[in-house]
Amino acid sequence: MPAPGQNTLPHAPGVGYKPQHYNDLITDAAPVEWLEIHAENYMGDGGRPLAQLQHLAKRFPISVHGVGLSIGGEAPLDPDHLARLKHLCDWLNPASFSEHLAWSTHEGAFLNDLLPLPYTDATLARVAAHIDEVQQVLGRQMLLENPSSYLAFDASTWSEPDFMHELARRTGCGLLLDVNNVFVSATNLGYHPHDYIDAYPLDLVGEIHLGGHDEDTDDHGAPLLIDSHGREVVEPVWALLDYTLARSGPRATLIEWDTDVPDWPTLAAEASRAGDALATVRSAPPNVRFVRSEPA
Repeated sequence: MPAPGQNTLPHAPGVGYKPQHYNDLITDAAPVEWLEIHAENYMGDGGRPLAQLQHLAKRFPISVHGVGLSIGGEAPLDPDHLARLKHLCDWLNPASFSEHLAWSTHEGAFLNDLLPLPYTDATLARVAAHIDEVQQVLGRQMLLENPSSYLAFDASTWSEPDFMHELARRTGCGLLLDVNNVFVSATNLGYHPHDYIDAYPLDLVGEIHLGGHDEDTDDHGAPLLIDSHGREVVEPVWALLDYTLARSGPRATLIEWDTDVPDWPTLAAEASRAGDALATVRSAPPNVRFVRSEPA
């Protein structure tokens, strides 16, 4: 079980935990102060992964990040999956639990992707009901993460920030703001990421994610960004983090690196840069922190 006092995430850098970094974290975790795991990797009954997680949870606040609930799916939530998730959260007592605004199941099959939703009143009601069910079963608040988007639905009648805000209002859930996803979606769909951040309910954000993306082009030669979590955070995303933190104040900020996982010094350097961004916003006077500055 986590040590007393580790049931909240600090407004500090965290990283997505990978077993190859276990010894580094035990020996010298600086600048990392908390860890995030993917829930589905720890739903078994024992073995080394759970033993290592139990040991880490005595030293670090842990955030559990789900990728398989299919919150946005049309079908009912899978009761077996939800029961396994509850078992994990009951014994681990994580500082935070989060899931994606996406769907990933169809007719009983799990898809290896997080797929987008149209932002309609019907979708809103369905997702809100699923969030209510998750929070009731787990007995804890969940955070909902904004997706990375590659297309927009003609059927949508809500903007994404308003849709997220309304879900939080109806259910009492919190929000997880993935800044890289904002940048990816803004590039792919042709809007300014600052406009998205300005419209987002930052007061409801309990956690921020940062990650890398891959660059491609679509069939018309326009830029197409792919949320891959397989490389370092790019400079425009760091700048968008600064813009976001200037409006939100410090938040628990995570580096996600899930494919082509680097050695510990490389990952720690990314976390250190996130720590620098948090330190900058802590030291800025309030009248400077919240004034919008347009890019040159």
